[in-house]
Amino acid sequence: MSNQEVAEAQTFYETDSGLGKMCLGDSRDALAEMESESVDLIVTSPPFGLVREKEYGNVSADNYLEWFGTFAETFRRVLKDTGSLVVDIGGAWNKGEPTRSLYHFKLAVMLVEEYGFHLAQEFFWWNKAKLPSPAEWVTIRRIRVKDAVNMVWWFSKTPYPKASNKRVLEPYSKSQMDLFENGYNPKERPSGHNISDNFSNENEGSIPPNILVVPNTKSSGKYYRYCEENDIDVHPARFPEAIPELFIRMTTDEEDTIVDPFAGSCVTGAVAERLRRNWICIDTEKEYLKGALGRFEGEETSGASQSKDETYYEIPKTGLLWEQLPEEPLPEDGGRTR
Repeated sequence: MSNQEVAEAQTFYETDSGLGKMCLGDSRDALAEMESESVDLIVTSPPFGLVREKEYGNVSADNYLEWFGTFAETFRRVLKDTGSLVVDIGGAWNKGEPTRSLYHFKLAVMLVEEYGFHLAQEFFWWNKAKLPSPAEWVTIRRIRVKDAVNMVWWFSKTPYPKASNKRVLEPYSKSQMDLFENGYNPKERPSGHNISDNFSNENEGSIPPNILVVPNTKSSGKYYRYCEENDIDVHPARFPEAIPELFIRMTTDEEDTIVDPFAGSCVTGAVAERLRRNWICIDTEKEYLKGALGRFEGEETSGASQSKDETYYEIPKTGLLWEQLPEEPLPEDGGRTR
């Protein structure tokens, strides 16, 4: 498929390159009209199953599996056997108490056990800029810590989807560079892992872990300027370009086809356009797609590169302040009362 017509969804915008389009409508209808096994990657950040309803619309955690299931069969049908489904999804708290919903874990189980997907790998997106919430449990009663990660589930139709981690290498750490320079003695660790002399081979970069360290603080750029100049509300729940970019680079080739069925401000489409992939982004909200036009006007964006201050995240070693903090008595009721 190369930018095929999408029935039951209005074509809202097409890029001059002919690679991509935004469609206004329900992605269930749009995907139902696509050819089977015509898509290489579905990468998306759907509305989360939260307790409180957001302005962009979301289903409650209690009803989330039933709602998502209405998309899952079509996702599987349109994906090629070599294709992947990537879902960025945040967790939720149970209403009125400091305990967590299991809905996003149940989603993964459902997609595997009921719809025949394989869980290729789970990723953890650490967003250091996340605010401490819910405030009641984290900043007022102080009985929970800040939730700073989203799950990013990578599913596939077969155990062997098209993929290569050579596309997404990271810089070597300082300690690894020291080993390259000074050498080390190959040996078997107490854990049984054999550290051979192959570890001294300097390649093009380090294989990344399944922890995605990506800030989500960007509040400038042509998308923001376009929204401001045209009196359009900025989408309240965007994911950063680096999230779809990692999976687009790792699991697709140029001219492959990528779909985002919950496109929002079309971050996925902007990345796919820059990387010369065919793409279709679908959303039910016209206002969000109107703002997304700003991603395709003017000069091409430079991608997921970060400023110098964002090149590396730093996280304190656990326990650095423990000896300096007073041990106040714990609340005997577990924080039930303020």
